[in-house]
Amino acid sequence: MSKAFISKVLQQATEVTGAAANRATNELIDAIVNEMKKNGKFTLPSFGTFTVRKTKARKALNPRTGASIKVKAGKTVRFKASPVLKKSV
Repeated sequence: MSKAFISKVLQQATEVTGAAANRATNELIDAIVNEMKKNGKFTLPSFGTFTVRKTKARKALNPRTGASIKVKAGKTVRFKASPVLKKSV
């Protein structure tokens, strides 16, 4: 799924221009990101939950050279599908 796909679906469903659908798509994605920043998770009922998780600093190998490198601590987003989504797919 891409932003273009979401924009196209919104445009067809609401009969608005492509530019308006693109703005609506961007606003939707921004709202989801802001909610995850604020609360650490975002839930779409009947779809699933996006959760922000912290990752620890660790050592890894450079695949090209095989040299050991340090990877900084950071954040990642996890997704857990709802039972309704799992059944429908």
